[in-house]
Amino acid sequence: MYTIIPAISGKQLIRLLERDGWARRESRRAQHGIALIKSFGDRTVVAIIPDTRASLPENTLHRILGVKQTGIRKKGMLELLNKYGV
Repeated sequence: MYTIIPAISGKQLIRLLERDGWARRESRRAQHGIALIKSFGDRTVVAIIPDTRASLPENTLHRILGVKQTGIRKKGMLELLNKYGV
């Protein structure tokens, strides 16, 4: 059971978010990574995840989990990790 967010690579985060219902944006690859999209009622959210095997810097991970990208925050990430693993 995860209580803190471990070091996670971009590829692992992409796989984890895809299990949570996020889909790759097939129309094009984003300049800095993979674009994932998810619809929430009447709005669609787009998050750009670096496509790397290296661990994401802590600040980058927190930005991705923040309100402007995925909006799942730390608590949501821990729930995903406990549900699906890394």
